[in-house]
Amino acid sequence: MENLAEAIHNKKARVAVIGLGHVGLPVACTLAEAGFQVLGIERNEAKAAHIGAGISPIGGNEPRLARLLTDVIQEGKLRVGTDYAECRETDVALIAVETPVDSASKKPAYEALRGALRDLGAHLRRGSLVIIESTIAPQTMAKVVRPLLEQMTGLKADGDFYLAYCPERVMPGKLLSNLRTCNRVIGGVTPQAAELARALYGHIVEADLDITDALTAELVKTTENAYRDVQIAFANEIALLCENVGCDVYEVRQLVNKSPYRAMHVPGAGVGGHCTPKDPWLLVHGTEGKLKARLIPTARAINDSMPLHVAELAEAGLAEAGRGINKARVTVLGYAYLENAADARHAPTIPLVERLIALGAKVTIHDPYFAEHSIVLRQAIAGSDCVIVMVAHDEYRSLNLAEVREWVATPVLIDGRNVFDKKRAQDLGFVYAGVGNL
Repeated sequence: MENLAEAIHNKKARVAVIGLGHVGLPVACTLAEAGFQVLGIERNEAKAAHIGAGISPIGGNEPRLARLLTDVIQEGKLRVGTDYAECRETDVALIAVETPVDSASKKPAYEALRGALRDLGAHLRRGSLVIIESTIAPQTMAKVVRPLLEQMTGLKADGDFYLAYCPERVMPGKLLSNLRTCNRVIGGVTPQAAELARALYGHIVEADLDITDALTAELVKTTENAYRDVQIAFANEIALLCENVGCDVYEVRQLVNKSPYRAMHVPGAGVGGHCTPKDPWLLVHGTEGKLKARLIPTARAINDSMPLHVAELAEAGLAEAGRGINKARVTVLGYAYLENAADARHAPTIPLVERLIALGAKVTIHDPYFAEHSIVLRQAIAGSDCVIVMVAHDEYRSLNLAEVREWVATPVLIDGRNVFDKKRAQDLGFVYAGVGNL
């Protein structure tokens, strides 16, 4: 341990980052920028080739990342490969692969994680430190990660090698900023592993590094995302109740939040991203026992229903304008799950479009951050019978509604993100419906 601690302190430890996505690529670049020699392992050969050439695969508005990647590649601080055999010479391995849940069973789908553990285990050195950054269900370190690594290596995680869990806390648009400034929780399988991990992250994180055990760290990560999901579900249900009685949920929210200790979240057209829609299921799975969770699955159901509710609003709006939804031309603004990001993982637009097509609508999707949907905005809207705002991209916030009114064939506007002023839209002749503000 003393040798590895010294190597980490002096930035002489050789680091491998396995999985170069939204989590792995920023941490690999940041460690390289800090002075470590970093090896990035990415099994997708085309993606690995692009990253190795200094080209970031992460689109959208991601401050500094593309430039930083180019710099650390050119300086030789970050190398990219596809072969785990290169990990034989590394001292620290960070695993940042996707950990989805099965869409039907809602159980963890750990194929990528197990594959990374097996491939790394075949080349893991005695005395190395392994850190899992991927979000995992409680008890995964004890039931999946540790047994598999010990089986593959014949070593023990209580001294032959070191094992810790340090879940990421980043989101698109703020990857590098979050990595540096967000507090991190480090769950060590042993206290020594936790201290080694804290020493490593101390070179790149300018916030608290809280040490605990691995199970607690697993619970912290899944709980924080489940908390957010539940809070959004509450806001969405209040929005639906406001619609039911004819009130503006945004005025209600503003006044509620003037009361001490109230912080009602923003309602909207659905919840997307890689984390929030799945991490509540990881939490529920990892804590299975005598108690059956009720609130968390209910929140998931509410948030999953919101894109379908938007389709209902579109159908009702078209009917009010004297137009059926069958064969109506509908333009959906936004394919990403988050404004100004090129990330469509679990995007609410996907189930919305599926529902609209099932109702017979002819759908055009516009999104400036996706090549297949980045047609000229006016062309996307021209001749539409219904325009639906699903993402609050800056380009949509700056739209001139008077011009949009001239472009459309039927003036129906469904605002899923509270982008436009209701009175302004109605004064221009739109049939307007917003989530929580009909």
